[in-house]
Amino acid sequence: MGQLWSSIVELISTVSDFLWIYLLSAILILGGIFLTIRIKFFQFRFFGHVLHQTIGQIFKKTKAKGTITPFQAFTSALASTAGATNIVGVPIAISLGGPGALFWMWLVALIGMATKYSEILLGMKYREKNNKNIWVGGPQYYIKKALGWKWVSSAFAFFLMLELIPSTMVQSNSIATQTEGAFGWPVYITGAVMCAAIAIVVFGGIQRIAKVTDKMVPGMVLIYIGVCLYVILANADQLPNVFGLIFAHAFTPISAAGGFAGAGIAQALRWGTARGLYSNEAGLGTAPIAHAAAQADHPSRQGLWGIFSVFVDTIVICTISGLTVLVTGAWREVGGSDASNMINIAIGTEFGDAFGGAFITVFLLFFVVTTIGVLVFYGEKQAEYLYNLKFAKFMRIVYILAVFVGSIGGLKFVWQFLDLLLAFVLLANIIPLLFLHKEIAELTDDYVNRVYKKRTKKKEVQLFHEEEDAS
Repeated sequence: MGQLWSSIVELISTVSDFLWIYLLSAILILGGIFLTIRIKFFQFRFFGHVLHQTIGQIFKKTKAKGTITPFQAFTSALASTAGATNIVGVPIAISLGGPGALFWMWLVALIGMATKYSEILLGMKYREKNNKNIWVGGPQYYIKKALGWKWVSSAFAFFLMLELIPSTMVQSNSIATQTEGAFGWPVYITGAVMCAAIAIVVFGGIQRIAKVTDKMVPGMVLIYIGVCLYVILANADQLPNVFGLIFAHAFTPISAAGGFAGAGIAQALRWGTARGLYSNEAGLGTAPIAHAAAQADHPSRQGLWGIFSVFVDTIVICTISGLTVLVTGAWREVGGSDASNMINIAIGTEFGDAFGGAFITVFLLFFVVTTIGVLVFYGEKQAEYLYNLKFAKFMRIVYILAVFVGSIGGLKFVWQFLDLLLAFVLLANIIPLLFLHKEIAELTDDYVNRVYKKRTKKKEVQLFHEEEDAS
């Protein structure tokens, strides 16, 4: 039985590696470049405007239709990405792919800004109200309504619903491992406590999730960044060498040293793109689910939050996590099997081992609770789309139980299985997204001219599909 299980794990790992190295990396990068060209490099040309309209408007009230505020939609979406991947996933990517993995994370993020902007834009346009009068949306809606591909929309919802099971397991596994190492808590105790905390959050619906995330996420992110920056600045003399390693080994192999086993170019590409996607979720199609509930007067305006979230999540948080383990040399000292503790060791070089473990444990606990809360919401919406509200409530229980199972399970297999399901979800979303490039370009052009430049266009552009349904 053990040999059969090992064979299954090896098969999943082989298929996952093949998809990410030879297919998905190309689709993510080339698809992102294509969308960047179609929106005329919008994420770079108007980045100042993006900052002004997102973080510069967080306290501004809007009368636009929606269930939650744009900032709450952003923090909810950010909560699903700013978690174990930023803290644990980045060191794992470096341990398996070398410093060059960070370069591929950056590349996926820069062009992924266009991808995430595009999917949020379409999610806003094709959203609808459910029988509880709550706005719902996501790729399954724009795939079905805009393209008529009902089977693809169902496939997306089905694979995402399944993918979120190992995704919650990865998150809970990360915190259970940390609490066991830092405080000696049994993993099953941590799992039980997390199940209770997450149940309290998710049974309150999107409004309660939004209220929790907009209070907790910004503060947690700032404190984490501050501590890591202190470690980086304390080792600033290592930065030139570190950046040299990042750029050099994105395109050349790196040999083994200490606990690091070495990595080739393919591994840097594979782990950089996979962890980059799991970090910012650009192209995965999850962000439109949270943003569909936001108050917005133009789909593109909410799409700006997608650009900003990728910037914060990958360019800022993931980069800081990566630099922290690189400048301290922790990436060479810790083997791949113990990579989840790499950031603890890195922070411990300046603050002491006890502080490093306790700090990361506490922050992972808060991050993971908000992250899983949003992931459960995403999963419920897929179940609701495929079946009904009753089945959605059943899946809520499944996800909460997965939290406990993940807390007592191993990490490596869960990551491999997660990457395989991520591949199916990505394909079901990114291909339809590319087919809808004309709508994306049209709405972006309308926003630039009517909202940004305040020009009147001769051609009237329909902003929201539900307006047509209501007429």
